[in-house]
Amino acid sequence: MQKKVAFIGAGNMAEAMVKGLITSGLLTKDDVTVSDSSAHRLLHMKQNYETHAVTENAVAAKGRDIIILAVKPKDMGKVLKEIAPSVTGKQLLVSIAAGVTIESIEKSLGKKARVVRVMPNTPALVQEGAAAAFAGPNCKPDDIDTAKMLLSAVCKVVVAVGDEKLMDAVTGLSGSGPAYVFLMLEALSDAGVRVGLGREESFTLAAQTMIGAAHMAMHTREPLSKLKDMVTSPGGTTIAGLQKLEEGGVRAALFAAVEAATKRSQEIGKS
Repeated sequence: MQKKVAFIGAGNMAEAMVKGLITSGLLTKDDVTVSDSSAHRLLHMKQNYETHAVTENAVAAKGRDIIILAVKPKDMGKVLKEIAPSVTGKQLLVSIAAGVTIESIEKSLGKKARVVRVMPNTPALVQEGAAAAFAGPNCKPDDIDTAKMLLSAVCKVVVAVGDEKLMDAVTGLSGSGPAYVFLMLEALSDAGVRVGLGREESFTLAAQTMIGAAHMAMHTREPLSKLKDMVTSPGGTTIAGLQKLEEGGVRAALFAAVEAATKRSQEIGKS
């Protein structure tokens, strides 16, 4: 990319991106500077990825082409005040903080900041993430492509949305979604144990079933109802199981989970 990139925050998602960007060759270790309040995290990043590591956010941001805001939403206001003197209109800022609006970032910086808001999810930690991005009003035409390129190092799928309000929906679906999937995987694994399988065998079968089904849906792009019917023989085992899922309200519960998480993201943005 031939860009100098600063990561403000050295948490799990920042580490995943640093690892993916350096491993993929999009950036070199000399291109990356990381700042964090935790000396332990900075030492970890320096030892494992040989990046520049500093304790002052303003120092990390100064003179960088891209600044990635990888801090918790509650810490964003404080961080923006710290880096404001180092930010110019020439830099691209990429925020991965859930619920934090581009408008609030622009107000804190007091400049015509170029901000792209993104929402990756935790499978990015194993380079299997999904993400969405929205470019703010001050962005250049190619800023969204730059953000998508950064995310591509850890995300299999990166989509651009046309309305920032949809980022809350992205948060509710794919941002929070891994937790829903882990809950379902745990339940399936426990159910396998309940009907007599060993713990390891049950987990392996359940996990690969979820992976395989998702890959099949992505690869074929067939209607999900058709894929479901391929497994469901008349009077067979699958329809008996599906009946219990419908009786248990699994579909309605997933609708409610996505809606509740979306609403919470909206509330965070207003706080």
